[in-house]
Amino acid sequence: MTVNVTGGKLSEAEINAYVKRATEKNAGKKLSAIDINVDGDYVDLKYTFEPVPFNRIRRVTGYLVGTLDRWNDAKQAEEKDRVKHGV
Repeated sequence: MTVNVTGGKLSEAEINAYVKRATEKNAGKKLSAIDINVDGDYVDLKYTFEPVPFNRIRRVTGYLVGTLDRWNDAKQAEEKDRVKHGV
């Protein structure tokens, strides 16, 4: 993780407190960088998180599915032979 401090100096304890706050307020996201801009008594924080993987979900024959790997061969062949609209 990258920590950038501009406009002033912060102690290691202050930086760790900002990192802890970011991870607690954004549970489930992985923090990749934090930019801390010190302006007198004020501090601006900018968090950068690692991208969240996106899984495509489709509605096939009334079922919501993410992947077709659990379908049997016949159902996979049926899906393959379908006419796809708007792809």
